[in-house]
Amino acid sequence: MIANYGYKDGSGEYYISIDTDQCIDCAAGRACLGACPKQMFEIITDDYDDEVACIKEANRRTLAFDCADCKPAAGHDSLPCTDACTPGAVRHSW
Repeated sequence: MIANYGYKDGSGEYYISIDTDQCIDCAAGRACLGACPKQMFEIITDDYDDEVACIKEANRRTLAFDCADCKPAAGHDSLPCTDACTPGAVRHSW
């Protein structure tokens, strides 16, 4: 299942998507938790009793600002959260 966290406003769509099927089998030991400088990721138990990563409620409406340090408007080569996620479960929409 793909879980989408974020929002859409007049400036664009800002979502972080987490493929929970890939997240369950994380071989990196939930490295996304420590990779994010803003500590936006947390582990929750989903509806199927699996432990998966998600974006904290407090950050879901401010992703464009919270991710700005890692993702400047001028472009980026890589992101700490996507690099740390070896299963490839974390994706950004913008």
